Amino acid sequence: MNNFLKTTLLLLLITNISIAQHKLLTMEDAIINSKTTLAPKRLQQLMWVKGTNDYFYIDTTNSKEIIRRGAADNKATNEYLNLISLNTELKKLNLDTMKHFPVISWKDKDHFSFEYKKKSLLYDGKEKKLIIHHSITLTDAAENKDTEPVTGNIAYTMDNNLYLLSGTEKVQITNESDKNIVSGKSVHREEFGIYKGTFWSPKGNALAFYRMDQTMVDDYPIIDWSVKPAKATIIKYPMAGGISHQVKVGVYNLTKKTKVFLQTGEPAEQYLTNVAWSPDEKHIYIAVLNRDQNHLKFNAYNAVTGDLEKTLFEETDDKYVQPLHPMIFVPNHADLFVWQSRKDGYNHLYLYDLNGKLIRQLTKGNWEVTNVSGFDAKGDFLYYSSTEDSPVNRQFYGVNLNNANTTQLTHGEGTHTEIFNDNGDYFIDNFSSLDVPRTINIINDRGIVSQTLLNAENPLNDYQLGSVKIFTIVNDTGDKLFCRMYLPINFDPTKKYPVIDYMYGGPNVELINNTFPTGNDLWYQYMAEHGFIIFTLDNRGSANRGKSFEQATFRNLGSMEMLDQLNGVEYLKSLPYVDKNRIGVYGWSYGGFMTISMMTRHPNIFKCAVAGGPVIDWGYYEIMYTERYMDKPQDNKEGYDNNNLLNYVDKLKGKMLLIHGTADNVVIWQHSLMYLKASVDKGVQVDYFTYPGHEHNVLGKDRVHLMNKVTDYFLQNL
Repeated sequence: MNNFLKTTLLLLLITNISIAQHKLLTMEDAIINSKTTLAPKRLQQLMWVKGTNDYFYIDTTNSKEIIRRGAADNKATNEYLNLISLNTELKKLNLDTMKHFPVISWKDKDHFSFEYKKKSLLYDGKEKKLIIHHSITLTDAAENKDTEPVTGNIAYTMDNNLYLLSGTEKVQITNESDKNIVSGKSVHREEFGIYKGTFWSPKGNALAFYRMDQTMVDDYPIIDWSVKPAKATIIKYPMAGGISHQVKVGVYNLTKKTKVFLQTGEPAEQYLTNVAWSPDEKHIYIAVLNRDQNHLKFNAYNAVTGDLEKTLFEETDDKYVQPLHPMIFVPNHADLFVWQSRKDGYNHLYLYDLNGKLIRQLTKGNWEVTNVSGFDAKGDFLYYSSTEDSPVNRQFYGVNLNNANTTQLTHGEGTHTEIFNDNGDYFIDNFSSLDVPRTINIINDRGIVSQTLLNAENPLNDYQLGSVKIFTIVNDTGDKLFCRMYLPINFDPTKKYPVIDYMYGGPNVELINNTFPTGNDLWYQYMAEHGFIIFTLDNRGSANRGKSFEQATFRNLGSMEMLDQLNGVEYLKSLPYVDKNRIGVYGWSYGGFMTISMMTRHPNIFKCAVAGGPVIDWGYYEIMYTERYMDKPQDNKEGYDNNNLLNYVDKLKGKMLLIHGTADNVVIWQHSLMYLKASVDKGVQVDYFTYPGHEHNVLGKDRVHLMNKVTDYFLQNL
């Protein structure tokens, strides 16, 4: 090769590397690809094989999908089954082939099952054979399918009634003619940790279920504007201070084919939460919370007769109690269970016996338990994640139930999430941080790394990105407030930059986490490409900082949060590279409420704003959420009036864009329409955009349109 050619090739190589390292994100990258090609690599369906120390995952490395299986204490993996072989077995059963592996569930060490073409299929790993376990004769109208893992029986709803499919036999468990009486679906607007409406007993012999009577709740129209003429879909929406729905818990016995309802008593307007079965299937435990949400009774009921057996204990609070987790029984100790509570100010673990006697508090400190993973096989140790290391990190721990001694099992600042095996002696640790895209280790119950399954490459290596940091500031009352800041690419501290303050601010949400930037974070980087600083602060009221920090906003949602956010603004203004005349604010849902609050209750601070799906008047929001934090409007008129944004419309300074989905059934569209009407009445100009057919958030391909709309607004006005 001559010197000229060598030089030319070298220059081309250097040029290509330079270009690759200076790629800029597109909006499609930031919104769509952030969840796919620009997300850190993961091991698909990574899980433990039931009853073993073996793990498996779907390997797609060479475009040939393979189930790989390995042992926790052995770094070698084997090809267990490839998609070609599975498709061969499907053909033998006269079924269509698959393009990708389905979601599989291990029955034991040799068998896994999956659903396909309305059939339950079972793969025998020993015989390397696929069989039809049974046909699933469900119509497309069947919803909320809940499959019992041992028997394969399926509970499901159609319209408002609950059904059971056992083999080929269909049983209609409820027969309510009134469509406003609903069984087998989640209740209480999915507050209190509720996300489903059916609960199988441990051995699958009985099914507990919610029955929700909404006949007394006001109708609310959601308009479908896509048809001619437009059509109203009527939902039930219980607004703060109004009449709530009434809930019961039923129990269907599969053997006796009988049904009873638990005698949960009066008043009918109460919350039945955290449903749990006893291991022997004889009892059901429910956290019964009054409508004021300040008095909890933890009750045991007879699963056969429905009778109340006893109240194990009660919890009260002068503000609110928020039960989020069912009891969990200790293996090999059917008379002991663990309960999560914030009664000492932070969410911690407590060991009780079935008489309601507290044996001991298992965790304690000014930090929160955030997740419980499970026990060891003997029931001596319980494993959990917490914020003990830092509110923005998650580490994993084991606690000895006999003496409450704890052991930290993971290390490295960042976020650890775990999956324990059935034996409780190994766990899969999925770790990420601001600087680590993803590392997956197998760790034993002594915290020793057995092997590393994945060190994901940075999918953003080829892109020019702004730097990001997490830090704290202190508010006027001495609380540490966690903040995150994205700086523009090619940041020059001698220049002045505009700022977008992205906020949420409400309870049960924490925005600042030490994890690798994905999802919405790439839109922040996209804005950094366009010369913006992106700032976020978790104010008082946000999650995982303890009860006092969260309850600081009680009966006055919006006021205390703004004071903390103003501390953040003052910090921004103190920075020499921030243009204090070009600060904008953006938020959605509670963040939309906060955005409008900041623009109108503290005008002349922000130059422009975008508020999506905002709460305007808390009196128009749902009972369960609103009354927890605000009490009823009848009992807290001052709090509702102080934070009703209709009272501050005429104080707006600067440009503001409101966005709402027309089919929003969470923060109903009426909120924004009321605000627009008040703006017209008071001669105030606001910009407005709707997304027809979208609910509380704008998802799918239309999200690109939304974020282009938001981006353009800040480009034009900042």
